[in-house]
Amino acid sequence: MSTQSILVGVVLVILLAGGAVFFGMSGSTQVQNSAETPTEVLQPGVGTVEQGDAKMPKNEGESDGAMMEKKDSAMSGEDGSMMKKDDSMMMGDAMMEKGSGAEMSHSGSYEAYSPEKIARAGTGDVVLFFRASWCPTCKAVDADIRNNLSAIPGGVTILDVNYDTETALKQKYGVTYQHTFVQVDASGKQIAKWSASPTLAALIQNIQ
Repeated sequence: MSTQSILVGVVLVILLAGGAVFFGMSGSTQVQNSAETPTEVLQPGVGTVEQGDAKMPKNEGESDGAMMEKKDSAMSGEDGSMMKKDDSMMMGDAMMEKGSGAEMSHSGSYEAYSPEKIARAGTGDVVLFFRASWCPTCKAVDADIRNNLSAIPGGVTILDVNYDTETALKQKYGVTYQHTFVQVDASGKQIAKWSASPTLAALIQNIQ
């Protein structure tokens, strides 16, 4: 083989090797570009609209203004829920205030006598009930009062006075027999005196 033939063969080998390298690099670049640019698959007739950091589906033919209206509507719904919650809290507070008022307007009381309780006449009515345990009519009135405690008007205090032991108190008000009622003011001064009220209702009618 001549020298010229050897040279031609070397040149062909070099050209073929360079072409192979070029085509290999080109194919690799295409694959890399394809990987860097993902294809986003959309449903037919549906696009995407960026809202904040997320993408929301957009129907075909729907304007950006309509999407904003939807967002505002959702926000209005949240605000409406908050307003309803506030209204419920206000209604609850009103009911609590109403309940407190009802508790304040409680009925009067029927209790054992003690000197300091007479001062309640400064803001209400105080009646002394001189009662003996052995007196039948006293027992009847006592039972009627205890069975109807809720019927005692607010601010009225009926004090159960032992007729047999409260001698000084009987002398002060001129009480000479059991089943006697004496209404007094805050200083203990007599306002009215009566007897023989058979029921709580009759007793209340005599209060001045």
